[in-house]
Amino acid sequence: MTDFALGVWVYQQTGSITQFAMTVVFMHLPNLMVSAFAGILVDRWNRKWVMLVSDFTKSVMAVVMMLLASSNQLEVWHIYVAVSLSSLCTGFQWPAYTAAIAQLVPKQHLSRANGMVQVSRAMARILGPTIAGFLVQSIGIRGVLLLDFCTYTVGIITLLAVNFPPVQRTTQETVAEKTASLAQVWDEAISGWNYVAQRAGLLRLILFTGVIYLTEGVVQVVFWPLVLSFGSSSELGIVLSISGCGMLFGSIAVSAWGGRLGRRVYSILLFVGLQGLCLCLGGLKASVIVAGIGGFGYLFAQPIIISSNQTIWQCKIPINLQGRVFALQSLIERFSMISTQVTIGPLVDRVFEPMMAENGLLADSIGKVIGVGPGRGISLLLVLLGLMNITASIIAYRTPRLRRVEKELPDAITTSNVVSG
Repeated sequence: MTDFALGVWVYQQTGSITQFAMTVVFMHLPNLMVSAFAGILVDRWNRKWVMLVSDFTKSVMAVVMMLLASSNQLEVWHIYVAVSLSSLCTGFQWPAYTAAIAQLVPKQHLSRANGMVQVSRAMARILGPTIAGFLVQSIGIRGVLLLDFCTYTVGIITLLAVNFPPVQRTTQETVAEKTASLAQVWDEAISGWNYVAQRAGLLRLILFTGVIYLTEGVVQVVFWPLVLSFGSSSELGIVLSISGCGMLFGSIAVSAWGGRLGRRVYSILLFVGLQGLCLCLGGLKASVIVAGIGGFGYLFAQPIIISSNQTIWQCKIPINLQGRVFALQSLIERFSMISTQVTIGPLVDRVFEPMMAENGLLADSIGKVIGVGPGRGISLLLVLLGLMNITASIIAYRTPRLRRVEKELPDAITTSNVVSG
């Protein structure tokens, strides 16, 4: 809600797409910058307190922003600072949160637990923009920030009420943490990557998920303009709600069955291929109904892919390394997102849209299939992305080390990785 409200405020105050885009970049860039070291610190520190400090910092930020808005002193650069600080906190909070799941939940229930996490994210995706849009109009940005402060307070109280079992560490690890030099800290920071790089199946899996992050970043940028090229803003809202319902139903499904279709890696490959089909479908015809169906299918697959992927990593990575490995995943994800946000707009405006204009280069060939005119360049891009996803899934299936990663690589966590306390 807060990201949506602050972004709307910046655009309404400035009317500048560039400043709005800068707000989005500041939402991701600090996270990217700290990801390399956040993981090692999360593995060293108490994960519960990492999340508590993050929530407390964000709650203080919400109060400061609310006071600035109340005194009519809020400026765009304040928004940049606020979202950057939030992104910085998230850079520590998310790997701590993801690693804490395996710390708190028995191994046999990890898939369902990850599915429940995806349910909460789906609900936020469905309700967040709608509620924020209503609240910005009814109670203004000050009211949204006050509500933001209240939600962080609830989060802090919840964390204080939960008992986190301490992670078992060897004597060598404890001594190394106390006597570590800067060089040793750097070595530990890249130890997550080294652990992955030495295991061919995990290395191929993280490279494959890079394709997923790239596709998601492109879809986040172009989907709204695509729908608006043939539909109204109200129809866009309907399409986004239908799509969000797909994510909710997918999250419920993975929570119910535990995310298994044989091996979890098969679930990932199957549903990435399904996402590719949905992208191709969404790009073939300028229709609100088709866009809704494509968005529903794409987001239905998303929580199943994420939950299955997270469970594999939680099972195969030792508890004391999970923070830095999940920070590595976050680094790859954020880098893909920022790269997409910087490059995809000019690529669509200067290459794809002109090619699919009425007298464009591809108007007499591909244009006869998907149509010509505004938005059809985006459609072509989505079709190509869909084909890329399908091809990547086929290649991944034909890669034995990736396909057999769950079978060949032994689980690194057992019930003895944490001790009750």
